[in-house]
Amino acid sequence: MLVYTIKELCRTCYTCVRECPAKAIRIVGGQAEVIDERCIACGNCTKVCSQGAKVFLNTTDRVVKLLESNSKVAAIVAPSFPAEFGDVPDHHILVGMVKSLGFEYVAEVSFGADLVADRYKKLVSESKNFYISSDCPSIVNYVKFYHPALVDNLAPIVSPMVAMSKVIRLKYGNDTRIVFIGPCVAKKAESNEVDEAITFTELRDMLIDRGISAENSTPVDFDQPVGGRGAIFPVARGLLQTAKISDNAITGNIIAAEGRIDFQGALKEFEAGLIKNQHMELLCCEGCIMGPGLSKNGKQYNRRSLVSSYANTKMQNIDSESWQKSFDEYAELDLSIRHKADDRRIEDLTEKDVNEVLIKMGMITKKDQLDCGACGYESCVDHAIAIKKGLAEVEMCLPYAIEKLHKSVKDLALSNEKLTSMKQALKQSEKLAHMGQLSAGIAHELNNPLGVVIMYSNILLDESTEGDPMKEDLKLIVEQAGRCKKIVAGLLNFARKNQVNHQQVSIKDLVNHSLESLIIPAKVKITISDESTNPDAMLDLEQMMQVLTNLIKNAIDAMAQGGFINIKLEDTLSDVIIILSDTGTGIREEDRAKIFEPFFTTKSIGQGTGLGLATAYGVVKMHKGQITVESNDDPAKGPTGTSFKIVLPRRKA
Repeated sequence: MLVYTIKELCRTCYTCVRECPAKAIRIVGGQAEVIDERCIACGNCTKVCSQGAKVFLNTTDRVVKLLESNSKVAAIVAPSFPAEFGDVPDHHILVGMVKSLGFEYVAEVSFGADLVADRYKKLVSESKNFYISSDCPSIVNYVKFYHPALVDNLAPIVSPMVAMSKVIRLKYGNDTRIVFIGPCVAKKAESNEVDEAITFTELRDMLIDRGISAENSTPVDFDQPVGGRGAIFPVARGLLQTAKISDNAITGNIIAAEGRIDFQGALKEFEAGLIKNQHMELLCCEGCIMGPGLSKNGKQYNRRSLVSSYANTKMQNIDSESWQKSFDEYAELDLSIRHKADDRRIEDLTEKDVNEVLIKMGMITKKDQLDCGACGYESCVDHAIAIKKGLAEVEMCLPYAIEKLHKSVKDLALSNEKLTSMKQALKQSEKLAHMGQLSAGIAHELNNPLGVVIMYSNILLDESTEGDPMKEDLKLIVEQAGRCKKIVAGLLNFARKNQVNHQQVSIKDLVNHSLESLIIPAKVKITISDESTNPDAMLDLEQMMQVLTNLIKNAIDAMAQGGFINIKLEDTLSDVIIILSDTGTGIREEDRAKIFEPFFTTKSIGQGTGLGLATAYGVVKMHKGQITVESNDDPAKGPTGTSFKIVLPRRKA
């Protein structure tokens, strides 16, 4: 695998997906993986990955072993070297530095470029077919993999690297081992004509490791044969300029395109027949001067200037006679190659398959497809296709992810609200449970002496005669003892110590009986909203009537100036529900947590015992039900009033 991912460094930015012309990046679990069988080794992903998660295979160890062997080793240097080594004042010094590593020969690939350019010129002038340049291995791979129908249009000429390798072996012997040094990752796997290939950045590392610098190296020139116009080969239209082919917009018949977007567009139009009677010079990068094997952050036009300056100086000082002699010597060298298709396209999908994915991402209509490109794909449809092919994930869609995040935040807020409410309810329940235990204890202890007081006060009252001055006092004792008995009964109800007499009861009848037992003021209007489907439940009629009458009395008391009470009946399969709402003054927020406590009341002294809601709470709990309250006492926040909701199990628990 030439290009791969260091997973620990991948930060899910999808930049590599966007920059990969072959879409050879698969997103799995939010991390980008290089798909080796789809990769064209352009190295674009290594250039754009700010985290250094995308790297290419380092082959310096292999080169070191080669240099340590007994073989003669030649380095052939790509003509883009001035773009990388602008810090070295003269190419002679750089050649000396490379030889210091142990290379026997150091030659220019630009001579191979001269040979290739000449063959290309003859091809386009003599052939009736129209060709795609084949000097960039990534372009060749892309055509083979993704436009296999165009393989026969690839120029049947080897690259300058391969041409120069053939020259070196003819000149220095077949036993000479060859290492290519250049800007390209794809060169590492392009041809068996070279033994190893390293990038300029790898060469820099080797020089640094060996402590080799411009200051401690002996300047020497490139070994023969030296290159000519091929020195300009790595820049845009370099092949045309080397071959002296006119690319005049009016008279020329060659289209030049460079970079991942332009070369793909040119190939699509060429295959579709939109480009006719035109040859194409294509480069995967913005010229070889911007290849992935050069140091990062280099400026394109500065690098172009460095290459042009070197080529200009070379052509001014070149020994034309010697160059021509070398050129003629290798003019008949076999530089032909036959390209074979290697179709790696994934089967096309149906519109139905794509629409299924789009709908999953919330893209119901065409307008929902924003084509923002945040996922790394040109359009939402391309992203959907990649998802269906197993190359991408739905979560890569930024609008979808944001929408999902908003929903998660909303759900989390709702869950948090419910949790807070449950915590408060649990705290209140524990508090009331403790008070229930205390109330039960008090009621139990009071019951016996209170029974004695009631019994003997009634006996004394019965035995007293008319006109007895003690009779009125005895009446007061009996009356207040009876009141105490009701309070004790209320405490027992709150503490859930009383018996529940379950019987089949209709909640409709329950509400009607409760209203009949009350005197409703004329200024209070009561309505009943029945939305139940099955009103029957197993309840204690007497005790539940007590609950409703207590709630209705409180509602009436809260509407001194009159108002409305609505009793709403609902049900589910397992529960019956009674919601009693009023338009009264409401309950203050600080009082809501205490309203079910015994003896807590907001009424004036002598107006209430504080046991009505406590009793209601106890009775509902004895039925294994729930009673909750919502209230607003602030007119600024909306209509005031209180709503009690009682949920009771339909069957005896």
